[in-house]
Formats: sequence, C-alpha cells, structure tokens
Amino acid sequence: MGAAVGGGKAVPRYLQIAEDIIHQVRTGSLKPGDQVPSEADLIERYGVSGGTVRKAMLEVRASGLVDTRHGKGSYVKARPPVRHRSSDRFRRSLRQGGKAAYLAESEQSGATAKVSVILIGPTEAPQGIAERLDVKVGTKVLARRRLYFRNGTPVETATSYLPWDVVRDIPELFEENPGGGGIYARLEEHGHVFAEFVETLQARPAAKAEASELALSPGAPVVHLTREAVTEAGRVVEVCDTLMAADQFVFEFRIPATD
Repeated sequence: MGAAVGGGKAVPRYLQIAEDIIHQVRTGSLKPGDQVPSEADLIERYGVSGGTVRKAMLEVRASGLVDTRHGKGSYVKARPPVRHRSSDRFRRSLRQGGKAAYLAESEQSGATAKVSVILIGPTEAPQGIAERLDVKVGTKVLARRRLYFRNGTPVETATSYLPWDVVRDIPELFEENPGGGGIYARLEEHGHVFAEFVETLQARPAAKAEASELALSPGAPVVHLTREAVTEAGRVVEVCDTLMAADQFVFEFRIPATD
C-alpha cells in the first residue's frame, strides 16, 4: 500500500510524490549525500507505476535539491549552488588579488573548485563569435576551452575566443595556467583595460552531448551564457561561450534605480 502524501489535495499523483520527497530533503529525513530511494523502491512505497515515479523524479530534479547521475541514482546535494553575482565577480580588485571569477565565487560559497583545460589553440571564428568580435567569419582567433568542477562534479564548460592580434604577444594566454587573476588580468597588464562585461543568458534543455559532458540527465536544464569583455577603447577582446548546469548556480543582479 502506498504512503499517503499531498494531504488529500486534488493534484496529480506524481506531484504529490515529488512534494513528499522534496519535503523529506528539506526537513532532513533525507540528508546531504543520502541516496534517494530507487525507482523500484518508490514504486513499492507509493503503489504507483514506473511512469508516475519517473515523472515525480523529474519534478524533484527540477527543484535543484538532488543530483542525478546516469546509472548511479539520485543523491541529495551536499552544498548550495554557487551564487553568481554579476556585479561583483569581475571587480578589478579580485583580478589584481590573483582571483579569477569562478574561483572567487566558489570560494565564497565554501565549495572546492577545479578547472580542467581541454583545448588551447588557434581556430576559425564561427559566425556568432565573429559578429561579436567584429571580425570576418573564419578569421583566426585563439580558443581556450575549459571544464569547471565544483566539489568534484562538472558544472560548467566555457570557451573563450580572443582576437589573434591581441593575444599573439601575450604568451601566458597560450598556457594552461595564465597566472593569478586569469586571462583578464593578463589582458589588462598589456593595456587592454576593461570598461564593462556584457552578458546574455538563455535557459534551455541540454543537448545529448552537453548533458554527457556535464554528467547531467538527458534534457536537464542548462543556462547558456555569452559574455563580451569590452575595453575602454570600445573593443571586444574576448567572447566567452559558457554552458552551466542550471541547478548549480544562483544568478544575482544589482540594478541601479537612478539614471
């Protein structure tokens, strides 16, 4: 016989089950690191079909409280997501203090961060990137592709595209570790002083290859973020194409109320 959930509310059974599991997480019945019962266990506990359980677990995953790995099950997350502060993370003082944005954010959230460099080298600028860099499609640019980890879990991929005439005389930008403060610190040291960073965000389901790279369930939500780094001279000297696991980040924006 299934456990009673939902307090008799006229809501679909799968939502009642999801609500019960979420309640267990929030009240501590399921603690950080605990495995959520398997599909077979949930079928037996609630007396429902496998399809109902799978729909319920989609809702539980959407809550951001559990982490699901293909073939391994779902586990209650041990830490809150990284808080992504658009107004703070690119402060010059952080770069000058040797802290790149992602590492600084992770440190503030109490998480252990790691960056794995996948690719560094010349490539042809694809259309969307070329338009943002104001160069012709196919123009030679430097690509730097990284995979970011938080507490051992992949949470973000990012590829930076930089104009070749800007980077060719900055050897650190061709190294896996460009030094304290990251690539922005090296660019400013060579006279490319930043005036602003412009970011565009779009939420969407992950494609199959993207989900695999970030160890997500197929169709899991991701945030596609594109950033332009603009100098005081008005030139875009980097476009960063980023894909983030949506349940691992909270976005915070500070918006002036005056002109």
